[in-house]
Amino acid sequence: MEGIILKGLSGFYYVDGGDGRLIACRGRGKFRHQKLTPLVGDRVVFTPLEGDSGILEEILPRKNQFRRPAVANIDQLVVIASGAVPVTDPFLIDRVVSIAEGRECEPVICINKCDLDAAEELYRTYLRAGFTTLRVSAETGEGIDRLAAVISGKVSAFTGNSGVGKSSILNALEPGFRLQVGEVSEKLGRGRHTTRHVELYRLSSGAIVADTPGFSSFDTEEMELRPPEELQHTFREFAPYLDRCRFTGCAHIKEKGCAVLAAVKAGEISQSRHDSYVRLYQQAKEVPEWQRRERTD
Repeated sequence: MEGIILKGLSGFYYVDGGDGRLIACRGRGKFRHQKLTPLVGDRVVFTPLEGDSGILEEILPRKNQFRRPAVANIDQLVVIASGAVPVTDPFLIDRVVSIAEGRECEPVICINKCDLDAAEELYRTYLRAGFTTLRVSAETGEGIDRLAAVISGKVSAFTGNSGVGKSSILNALEPGFRLQVGEVSEKLGRGRHTTRHVELYRLSSGAIVADTPGFSSFDTEEMELRPPEELQHTFREFAPYLDRCRFTGCAHIKEKGCAVLAAVKAGEISQSRHDSYVRLYQQAKEVPEWQRRERTD
């Protein structure tokens, strides 16, 4: 039988075979010999045994995978942001979006707490950059129907800085989830992590969603592992200008005749997005090539 791993815990992989039951599977020893670890989100072939137990036989080819959090086959990454407390730094959004773009995973920008702050500048920045961008309020329910339509029929991971309301949005999408919702610390202006592990949830609409840890643990090493010259291709609004620069190998930082810089100056590319690109580029350049090769082997 084929199914999808919804949860991994204590050596068991809980597989949804499509009949509403979760089958607690152990992996075959060959996975260990092949140094292949099943991940939440993996499409697998399994053999059901007595009761609700089974054996994982095969991991089907992955569309993509992420190191932290350890998930696979994510269709889209829903980046939750906020213009209210805690206010989201655009750089945190851009870092995660760049990771998603490099993995053929479609980013969706979802601005929560729009009842408190519409975050107009943030909204326009990502809408203009070509991303599906929407505003919601987990508190009032505004925009939740549109978000439900966006994730329908897809496997989506939810991420965002702690306290922006990831679990609250999931509760609004599917009443009865009863996910633990963290209270925002008024003193520190940030939330407490309430998600202890990655787990996929099948909604009654057919969508599959994951509530992941916050930005601080979302695969940040992957930005350092990517060669800096590849970073330009993870900023989609740069694409129309990349072959117009005066010099081959332009880094789009301060070079003369750079079409990307000209587009920033003309307001065609957001200054904050370019600032994030420069910051990520400089971070990637600080990693020696030998270290990058060593960490990817």
